[in-house]
Amino acid sequence: MNVIVIMLDSLRPDHLGFYGNEWIKTPNLDRFAGESTVFERAYAEGLPTLPVRTALFTGMYTLMRRGWQHLEPEDVTLAEVLWSRGYDSALISDTAPMHWPRMAYERGFDHVEFIRGQLTDPYVSDPKIRVDLSKWSRKNYLTDKDREDFVQYLKNRASWRGEEDHFIARVVKAGIDWLREMAERGKCDRIFLWLDAFDPHEPWDPPEHYYRLYEVKDYDGPPIINPSIYGEGGGSIKNFSEQEIRHIRAQYAGEVTLVDKWIGIFLEEVKELGFWENSLIILLSDHGEPLGEHGIIRKVRPWPYEELSRIVLAVHHPEGIGRGRRVETFVQTVDVPPTILDFLGISEDRDYAKVSLQTQGASLKSLIEGEIEWIRDFAIAGFYRRSWSIRNEEYSFYLWSLEDADEHINATTKGNERRTPELYRIDRDFMPPRPERWHVGEEAERENIIEDNRDLASELEASLRRELKVIK
Repeated sequence: MNVIVIMLDSLRPDHLGFYGNEWIKTPNLDRFAGESTVFERAYAEGLPTLPVRTALFTGMYTLMRRGWQHLEPEDVTLAEVLWSRGYDSALISDTAPMHWPRMAYERGFDHVEFIRGQLTDPYVSDPKIRVDLSKWSRKNYLTDKDREDFVQYLKNRASWRGEEDHFIARVVKAGIDWLREMAERGKCDRIFLWLDAFDPHEPWDPPEHYYRLYEVKDYDGPPIINPSIYGEGGGSIKNFSEQEIRHIRAQYAGEVTLVDKWIGIFLEEVKELGFWENSLIILLSDHGEPLGEHGIIRKVRPWPYEELSRIVLAVHHPEGIGRGRRVETFVQTVDVPPTILDFLGISEDRDYAKVSLQTQGASLKSLIEGEIEWIRDFAIAGFYRRSWSIRNEEYSFYLWSLEDADEHINATTKGNERRTPELYRIDRDFMPPRPERWHVGEEAERENIIEDNRDLASELEASLRRELKVIK
C-alpha cells in the first residue's frame, strides 16, 4: 500500500463545507471527505509551522521540549522508517521555513523538491525588478521590517501571469509529475509522498475571481493580503477597521477555494494514474488562522485559541474502511505517524538495517475501523515556553506562564496585554459568517468566564500540568 499525505498550511476546519461551512466553495475537499473518515476534534499540540511538522514527522510531542527549530540528529522520522523498508519517497513543498538552512526536514526522502518564493524567501534578487507599493494597502507594511519582507514577496511573484503560477498550482503539478514518474517506472506500490502546500497561509492573494466570490462590496481600498504583524499593536485588530478585517477574511476565503480547486486536480490525477485504489491518503492542516477573533489578525501572538489550534484531518483508506465515518474523540498531530505505520503493518524491528519510530501518539486505525470510539478526553496545544492550553468536551483553558517560562512570557507580551489564565465555554456549533456579516467578537470562545468558575479552572489547570509533565 502507498501513503500520500496532503498537508495544507493555516487551513481552518470551519472554512470547509465538510466541517459545516455553507458559504465557502470547497467541493473537491468535501467530496474527498465524504469518502473518508473525518476527525471532528483534531488539534495541533506544539505550534506553529515547524513544531507541528516535527510532531508529524517523529510522532513525538514538542510542546515541552522544543519550539521553532531544526530536526535534531537523534530524531527518527517517518520518512526514514519507510525508506529503511523499501519505500520510494518524495517531499514536495513550498513551505519556506522547511527549506531554511539547517532545518533538515528533507531527511529520509529519496526525492526532495522545494518550490521557491514563499514569504521572505530570498529567491528573486534582481535589482532591476521594481515593486509598485502604491497598488497595495499600507496596512501590509506598517514598519520598515514589514516593508522589506513585503517587497521581497512581491519580487518573488513578479513573473506571475496566471493562476498556474500560484504556489498551490506549482506544488500540485510537481506532485503529479512525481507520481507520473513512479507510474512510468512501474512503481505503483510502496511509495510515500508528502505533499506540503503552504497555502492557504498568508499572503492571501488568490486570483481576482476567487476573491470576488466573497468580496465585501463596499470595500474600496487597495488589497490587504499580508496584514502587518510588526510595530505597535502589530497583529491586533486595533490597526484595522472592521471593513478591512472583512476584506481580509474574504481574501482568505478566496485562497481556500483556490486550494480546493488544485487539490481536486491532484486527487483526480491520483485516480487517473491508478494510485487511488492502493493508497492511504491523509488530508490535514498544521493549524488554523486568527482572522479577527480575540482581537488578533494572523498568528503573531502565542495564543492557541480554538481558531488557531484546531486542524483539518481526514483519512481515506483504499478499501473504503471508515468511509463516511465522523469521529468525535480528541486526536492530536502525534497520532498521525503511528496511524500510518499501523495501517502498513510496520512495528518495531530489531533488524540493524531498519529503523523504528518511538511515538508518543496513539494509532487512529481502530477508530477508523469503528472498533472503538474514544481514545482521549482532551487535547493540549500551545507555544513552547510561552503558552499552554487544554480543552475538553465543554471548556477550553489557557495558561500563559509556568514557573520556568516567565522570562519568555515577559519578552513576548506588551504591558497592557493580559497574562492571567482564561477559561471559555466552547460553542462547537459556531460557524464563521460571510465576511460582510462578520462583526468583532464573533468566535467559538466568546466570554472569559474564569472569575465565576475558579474551581473548574483549577481542575483544568491541574489536568494540564499533569499532561505536560507526562510528555516532558
